[in-house]
Amino acid sequence: MVHSRSRDGRKLRVAGVRTTWRTLDDGEFFCPSCGGDRNYRRRTGRRRLVVLGVPVLARGEVGPVLECAACRERFGTDALDHPTTTRLGAMLRDAVHTVALAVLAAGGSESRAAREAAVEGIRAAGYPGCSEEQVVTLLAAVGADRVTMDIELHEALAPLAPHLAPPGRESLLFLGARVALADGAYTPAERAVLASVGRTLELCRDDTERLLDVARSASS
Repeated sequence: MVHSRSRDGRKLRVAGVRTTWRTLDDGEFFCPSCGGDRNYRRRTGRRRLVVLGVPVLARGEVGPVLECAACRERFGTDALDHPTTTRLGAMLRDAVHTVALAVLAAGGSESRAAREAAVEGIRAAGYPGCSEEQVVTLLAAVGADRVTMDIELHEALAPLAPHLAPPGRESLLFLGARVALADGAYTPAERAVLASVGRTLELCRDDTERLLDVARSASS
């Protein structure tokens, strides 16, 4: 900015750069500044050199950026990569559901204790209406196809893992372990599924084995 002073000593803006913003669309996002779900406007801007309040020269484009409707802070569009709190909750519920079914499909579907452990975990995650009958029906539809279950696990867990703190990722693995241990020791098939859960949740192999051992000790 270039300034001068008037006769009474006030500072006057002679020249500077002004950005004119244009809104492209809007939506909801997780605002890094507010720390919660907020509405946003996706905007682009045009920078111009202004002399004595008159635009005289274009200085290029700005953006696009996301402008929070609450705090007015602006962020890069990569802020949309972080799910909203509402979306994150839905992803977590789906992850719990998928892990429980995958472990049951690996060998515990015939055990009522394992089915009850799965239903308990699914209900606690936000599906209070889940019943044992619904779980059995879903298992029959999914079958025991390991390739299919690996795909389901990856689709449910991989997008979620980067947004969970280590305790959150570990709790998902513990859920699967509790279902597997409800009817006795881990079977090889159950261990294979739980190892896949650990990998997809970005837990190293040693941590996964340690957590499975902790779950086994707690259940005995």
